[in-house]
Amino acid sequence: MKKRFLQVLSMVMVIMMSLVGCSGNKKVTQSFDVGISQLADHPALDAARQGFEDGLKELGMNVNIIYQNAQGDIPTSLSIAEKFVKDKVDLIYAIATPAAQTAKQATKDIPIIFSAVTDPVEAELVETMENPGGNITGTSDLTPMDRQLKIFKDLDNSIKKVGIIFNTSEPNSQVQVEMAKDIAPTLGLEIVEIGISNINDIPQAIDSITKKVDGIYTITDNMVASAISIVAEKAIANKMITVGAEDSHVKGGILITDGISYYELGKQSAHMAKAILADGKSPADIPSATSENTEKAFNEGTLKALELKVDNPVFKDAIKVE
Repeated sequence: MKKRFLQVLSMVMVIMMSLVGCSGNKKVTQSFDVGISQLADHPALDAARQGFEDGLKELGMNVNIIYQNAQGDIPTSLSIAEKFVKDKVDLIYAIATPAAQTAKQATKDIPIIFSAVTDPVEAELVETMENPGGNITGTSDLTPMDRQLKIFKDLDNSIKKVGIIFNTSEPNSQVQVEMAKDIAPTLGLEIVEIGISNINDIPQAIDSITKKVDGIYTITDNMVASAISIVAEKAIANKMITVGAEDSHVKGGILITDGISYYELGKQSAHMAKAILADGKSPADIPSATSENTEKAFNEGTLKALELKVDNPVFKDAIKVE
């Protein structure tokens, strides 16, 4: 009798373990279609995409990535979003404000995660950062602007005027310019801005602004970021200190940043995607967030070209970019 009981118990345990194994495999192997809508090609947005994809892999997510790039054209961005809706993807990852806005316009049902959006509330993507509402949430690339502007004074206390070039048709850029104008007086600085509407305007804008300012601050503006090397080269030619909003600016020749990593921002977005796809959460219940981490980096070539000393405390603990 005891032997028979043990045999039955053993069979029950085998069956239970088999069921658990099947259930676990189903959870691990469940596949999701994720559409990525990227506004344009440039290092910051590319990094946000790569971080998202790598983050999903690290989280063990089985996803089929469908990547589309609008090449800076907003109507194309809308067409991309509408195609994702037609194909019934499980989630849309929208990189940059126009991509997120067109995705939101295209669907009220499919979950949307945005990234590289400076002010999601101003862009009318979410109701509030804490309570997004609807089918959309994501990560903001808002930078620690006060710390970044202070770098000008830390490097050269005689700097009084700081120039900003921005795309007049990009709401996030206008928000940042106004923020800078609010912060600057507290640091003894004045902001001089020049608006552009086309990437071809950048060389002339740089030539104009370098005659009026002591330093240049590059905000997270998609158009300016696409031509960051031009900004850096002209600033160096004028022996002008430059501070960037994020690390890809420094890789493009800007002197220094104490800012966000778009790669890490993408990984942060991946955690939100997992919460929605694998854990069944609603975007409305996932607070939109700013970057969890910042890092300081400087361009060694630019530092040498400007004849600055690396032992300046500003560069302490900063990552060196060659």
